[in-house]
Amino acid sequence: MSGRILSDELSDEIVTTARTATGDSLRSVTYFTRSDFEQLYLREDLERDADLNEFVGHEWRGYKDTNNAYQESELGDYEFTIRAFENGYLLRVATDRAGVLLTTDGMTIQTYDDVAEALERLLAEESDDEE
Repeated sequence: MSGRILSDELSDEIVTTARTATGDSLRSVTYFTRSDFEQLYLREDLERDADLNEFVGHEWRGYKDTNNAYQESELGDYEFTIRAFENGYLLRVATDRAGVLLTTDGMTIQTYDDVAEALERLLAEESDDEE
């Protein structure tokens, strides 16, 4: 992982959006692209020993595989992924250029939907700004 891969402004917006939607349930926030990532937030009571390189690589491939697999689905367009683990949950929101991973304690599906929608807007705005 190299240094900063996104602006301080966008980093702050992503973390603020996640914190506002999830409150104290938020565990971590990681921004990623196909080739790099940056952990933007880690709750104070958590250890900083996660192997994010492999974790983010898996989630990027997972996004691409899922997006491709369900393109013709009657369910509609793919929006986000929630994964359940023994000690928490992961929300993945991504576009073709970048994504955000949140880890959380348990929340309602509506809360995940709300935060995913807000993060999708931020990622779309970032993509528009790059063009």
